[in-house]
Amino acid sequence: MTSSAALGVAVAQFAPSADTAANLQTIAQLTSAAAGRGAGLVVFPEYSSYFIDPFDHSLAAHAEDVDGPFVRALVDLASQHGVHIVAGLLERSADEHRVHNTVVAVDGSGVLARYRKLHLYDAFGQRESDWVQAGDLAPAETFELAGIRFGLMTCYDLRFPEVGRILVDAGAGAFVVPAEWVRGPLKEHHWRTLLHARAIENTVFVLAADHPPPLGVGCSMIVDPQGVELAAVGTATDIAVAHLDPETLERVRRVNPSLRLRRFGVIPREA
Repeated sequence: MTSSAALGVAVAQFAPSADTAANLQTIAQLTSAAAGRGAGLVVFPEYSSYFIDPFDHSLAAHAEDVDGPFVRALVDLASQHGVHIVAGLLERSADEHRVHNTVVAVDGSGVLARYRKLHLYDAFGQRESDWVQAGDLAPAETFELAGIRFGLMTCYDLRFPEVGRILVDAGAGAFVVPAEWVRGPLKEHHWRTLLHARAIENTVFVLAADHPPPLGVGCSMIVDPQGVELAAVGTATDIAVAHLDPETLERVRRVNPSLRLRRFGVIPREA
């Protein structure tokens, strides 16, 4: 049973394309649907502004500043529906040939947090770093809503548990994970396992939004601090909605005080 303080949240799964206007149209439709089901926060995938496979020089051509038209459109949608929105975009970088893989959190007043992906996907035969410039080491990016602090990470960051530790040390009670989790042998298993692990080891909620197949694994989901899936999407373009109760977070951390019992901290390391 959830309390009256519970926050409705949604993960929105869709396949961004090389048509930013079409992507925004889908984002608008899914935001409206999520708000209609009581969500106050809607999470979209990595690369929601523009995506092409394989990557090419068009990424830099379609990169924008954080105060550019894509983010302004997100702010307008957040204002229209009275929600917070988290989504990934291509952000211009100082390197004219590469972009930042950036996630923003907005409400109707503007940008609340901006996170540039730290761990680039140079794995499983891919080289994201050929096209993307990693963000600099910086304080954790978080925002607060309905008594819960949300921390931002992106896709491949999920494989690095110290990212979660940095976020909980900044007060996060929930992780938001926009992703394009590339399909491959055992990748669905890795995705599910890591989302549950990050929730359990940090006693946090996890909200993860992925691209659907054929490029992503889909399986966008909301996980509670004990690793229980509260809601999930399969392989379609769709939303999943759940309610996050701050009292649940407090109760789990009281019964399982693993964060307080830690003996080690995290020290950032330059690449």
